[in-house]
Amino acid sequence: MTQITLHTIKPMVIEKLQNLAQEHQQSLEEEISVILENAVGNQEESKGNTFWEGLLHFRQIIESEELIFTDDDFANLRDRTVGRAINL
Repeated sequence: MTQITLHTIKPMVIEKLQNLAQEHQQSLEEEISVILENAVGNQEESKGNTFWEGLLHFRQIIESEELIFTDDDFANLRDRTVGRAINL
């Protein structure tokens, strides 16, 4: 595998990456690899994995933006009407 060295990463970015790695219970290297793989996409993976990649990406965005969802955010989302009448 190719080794990459980055010299100009802000300390704040490193700290956030370390926190993400700890939350996902993986090493810093593993966390960075996952982020890079998600960023460039992996054409060799089956379509069945794209949902999980999307979910992981969504969770990373939610964590990085420090967004919080509650049940109230989804309270009136569903249309509760019975539907339309049909003639049989």
